[in-house]
Amino acid sequence: MINKLTGQLQFQGNALLLRAERQRTIASNIANADTPGYVGRDFDFASTLQESLRSGKVLGQQTPVPKAPVYHSAHVALPTVQMDSARIGPDPAALGYTVQTQPSVDNNTVDLDRERANFVDNSVRYEATLRFINGSAKTLLSAIQGQ
Repeated sequence: MINKLTGQLQFQGNALLLRAERQRTIASNIANADTPGYVGRDFDFASTLQESLRSGKVLGQQTPVPKAPVYHSAHVALPTVQMDSARIGPDPAALGYTVQTQPSVDNNTVDLDRERANFVDNSVRYEATLRFINGSAKTLLSAIQGQ
């Protein structure tokens, strides 16, 4: 029963994490727009989200790792955390390359106009996902309170 309530929020949570990862990738492209030889990177949001749904894993879930070894009595053992195999976003090796639309002398494939448009589009979609999650939480709270 609880899965039906949290399933939609899990989907939106995964979408939010992927939007944040795509925003980071686009920002990296914009930051390297003047770097000679830099090849812009991106990933297909829809197929990556569908892949996470097929696998049924929650993106960004962390797996505790045993504490780091202590080699000296004055050292403090710190717990470490590593990302699960269902990391946020696609594997860096699976990132696609952006298609060069304007030839450049320095072989940089970043088109600033396209990257800015992608950045704004992704920002708007990120905000919409946040609003949807907020609305879903308010609806669940109203249902629980019986209003």
